[in-house]
Amino acid sequence: MRPSGRSFNEMRAVSLEAGVAKHAEGSCLVKFGDTHVLVTATWDEMTPPWLRGQGRGWVTAEYGMLPRSTNERMKREAKAGQSGRTQEIQRLIGRALRAVVDLKALGERQILIDCDVLQADGGTRTASITGAWVALKQCLNWATSNGIIKKDPLVDTVAAISCGIVNGAPALDLDYAEDSTAGTDANFVITGKGGLVEVQGTAEGAPFSDEQFLALLAMARAGCTDLARMQQEAL
Repeated sequence: MRPSGRSFNEMRAVSLEAGVAKHAEGSCLVKFGDTHVLVTATWDEMTPPWLRGQGRGWVTAEYGMLPRSTNERMKREAKAGQSGRTQEIQRLIGRALRAVVDLKALGERQILIDCDVLQADGGTRTASITGAWVALKQCLNWATSNGIIKKDPLVDTVAAISCGIVNGAPALDLDYAEDSTAGTDANFVITGKGGLVEVQGTAEGAPFSDEQFLALLAMARAGCTDLARMQQEAL
């Protein structure tokens, strides 16, 4: 059995609540078990300087963990400086969202995604990506309903889930207790049409086999299919 008592192909309880931030054009409070992330989407008519004149827009993300999102207080990165982990995660979130946006249809403007981890229990990056799509979609709905853009530039959904080899067996949606001891830790970012945006897999101990990788991929596909349905229901 897993520490949580879940079956190996069972996700934690997932909640996606859209429209939780009064002032943001899009928002989502996403919960994967005890991992809670507040995601907001901000519409910006100013495209990044390096993109001006190219006739396309941009979607970018920032990610951060609140000081008491973990067991011990973390220093605010505004004071301590962003860690390499933080930079890697926020770039991943941006890449995941841009993979399903027609940037030319967006025009010369950008959408800023902010992911603030309120409480961490493993899988903060995958929860952030899943909630970020909901916030992004809500933001684009706002833009189309206000006549700012004529066509929704979203071409697909995108969600993310973690998997791993726990006690020799493939397991879906690892919490911290499993993530910190897993023999293999992997994150999958998958579109609604089944396209792979990114796969991050690391053997923490013994190398994993092709068969184990394919088992993790199959679990991740099933999990992301369920998450895509939940994203649509949240809207």
